[in-house]
Amino acid sequence: MQRRTFAAGLAALWLPSLARAQAPLAENPFGLGVASGHPTASSVVLWTRLLAADPTAAPGGPVTVDWTIAADERMRQFVRSGQAVAEPAWGHSVHVDVDGLEPNRPYWYRFTVAGKASPTGRTRTAPAPGERLAALDFAVASCQQYEQGYYAAWRHMAAEELNAVLFVGDYIYETSWGHDLVRHHGSGRTLTLADYRNRYALYKSDPDLQAAHAAHPFIVTWDDHEVVNDYANDISPTDPDPKTFLAVRAAAYQAYWEHMPLPNALRPAGSAMRLYDRFRFGDLVDLHVIDDRQYRAHNACRAELKPGRMITDCAERLDPARTMLGAEQEAWFASGMKAASARWNLVAQQTLMAELDRSKEGGRHTFWADGWDGYPMARQKLIDAIAASPVRDTVVVGGDVHSFWVTELKQDFTQPKSATVATEFVGGSITSQGPPEKALQEILPHNPHITYAKSGIYGYGLVTFSPKSATLQVRTVQSIKDAKSPIATAARFVVEAGQPGAKPA
Repeated sequence: MQRRTFAAGLAALWLPSLARAQAPLAENPFGLGVASGHPTASSVVLWTRLLAADPTAAPGGPVTVDWTIAADERMRQFVRSGQAVAEPAWGHSVHVDVDGLEPNRPYWYRFTVAGKASPTGRTRTAPAPGERLAALDFAVASCQQYEQGYYAAWRHMAAEELNAVLFVGDYIYETSWGHDLVRHHGSGRTLTLADYRNRYALYKSDPDLQAAHAAHPFIVTWDDHEVVNDYANDISPTDPDPKTFLAVRAAAYQAYWEHMPLPNALRPAGSAMRLYDRFRFGDLVDLHVIDDRQYRAHNACRAELKPGRMITDCAERLDPARTMLGAEQEAWFASGMKAASARWNLVAQQTLMAELDRSKEGGRHTFWADGWDGYPMARQKLIDAIAASPVRDTVVVGGDVHSFWVTELKQDFTQPKSATVATEFVGGSITSQGPPEKALQEILPHNPHITYAKSGIYGYGLVTFSPKSATLQVRTVQSIKDAKSPIATAARFVVEAGQPGAKPA
């Protein structure tokens, strides 16, 4: 393997056994930080990945890592402790499933190996399913192209008071792109497991991203750039042969699991990994996290796609057999909607769900093939499932489009007066450059169900639930070119219980 030089000098492809003197641990074996995630009322997952002093060394054996979780920040009131084995086959990542915890309270944790301690992380369990709550707070984040900006947004998010962070895709980027770059990947497109491990290690070397992970539990799903741009199931625009692409996808999925605070039960098997899941937060929120990449049908009318993967007249787009979620996940989602019983439904998914006709004045209807507009019948199934839920208030959050959106999800987008089924909030991007603001505003008159759309700003969304309302905040940094940039609330909206659709607050 060739040596790769990262900005923080932290990346390592392998961590040999401690018994091999020729390849010891790095001076800071926890240089990629610590993280927690997948919170339930009685459990969390703790994560880290060990680094070696020499990333060119051959693979070594397993390494035993000690872990401790405590009820206090000084780590004196231990509640659980144990050992985990960092296996070379899984990049010497550590995933600890900690159970037997109390609901709705913070805990602190750390790892030790070879006499060296990790930073102390803070996590939080979910409230018990029946617990009556006055409020819940979630951050919504996505799209953090490392080269295009610094992670000041993560530094500010670390200081927020949150129940969890919802990361909805594009944690890494497989290629370089954009303009006015402030830092560099230092390598080309990711293709192999080693490539993906290096790219994650680079992104995770950022101290502001580490701070956010150490401050809050994360609930995650992926989009396309964790593998390759605009991939659909078993092919991508750059890899049209399924056999070739699925080998890339297997490497990408393994590296994703190795670097996310996900439970051991979700470890991938080759090119398959079930990621969609469901969480309950007290009596306030049933959270449904979906995967719209792994199981989707191929883009419609691929031979006719215009630049930017746009569709105009395309009968295949309306084929009711075409899916975004796959039959099994569609049934799982519909079942979860029927069984929901909290005050609010919250759906975390990848991209803009509302229909967006991108035509200009007098032009033919134009839709983006790679988003929900390329799969309108699949979207209708999802919206119908939401409408059939006994929980009458639903908020859908997303990312992907590198801009902030607040929309009304309609029962029928062809009828402006159709019933609004749910409220949508797209939480912008951490750093990834967005579409031109002028072009975005030009298409809004054709889309009356769009309440708010703004490009050219960067940050994350905050969603606060109470029994009577949900508040949506657009949190934006002043400049992604400044690592110390301040942050402000650029817009605020409220959704009143029983009245889907957001209003300025």
